[in-house]
Amino acid sequence: MLRTALSALLSLEDDIDVVGSAGDGLEGMELTRQLKPDVVIADIEMPKKTGLELANWIKDQKLATRVIIVTTFARSGYLRRALDAGVSGYLLKDSPGDVLPDAIRTVYNGGRTIDPELATQAWSEADPLTDRERQVLRLSAAGLTSSQIASKLNLNDGTVRNYISETISKLSANNRIDAARIARDKGWL
Repeated sequence: MLRTALSALLSLEDDIDVVGSAGDGLEGMELTRQLKPDVVIADIEMPKKTGLELANWIKDQKLATRVIIVTTFARSGYLRRALDAGVSGYLLKDSPGDVLPDAIRTVYNGGRTIDPELATQAWSEADPLTDRERQVLRLSAAGLTSSQIASKLNLNDGTVRNYISETISKLSANNRIDAARIARDKGWL
């Protein structure tokens, strides 16, 4: 419903054409590949592929398409990860209605638009996790054992336990579940 409403509102703008609409990140990749839009609007959390995975894919494919994230997640960790993924805009869903069309125009013209309060917050606390630690923690939070994680990532059990231990230490967590909660709350997971 939100996607349809957003498409309808953007279609009212004289200088913005909505060329596609995807129900999940995987479909978003396929439509981006086919339609080659100037700007893609995505959320952080989407089924099948996240908005960050979509943005990374667009960057890896070296497409000219720019990405704007529109989300409820006002977490500095998400913003930092989005910027690392090459995102050109990061807006919160509770922003005034005229912000998104203006952001699209700015990003289309090569600029960047970030929620100002979140931008300030994003640089106050750095994400201490490596990509591999994040990956191991995410699988651990999904309920996989160290052995299952090791098998899935082609690592040995000791290496996985070291990653989990290091993550717990970095986050000053009590255990892997607490580490996942802390990382998720900060937008690092």
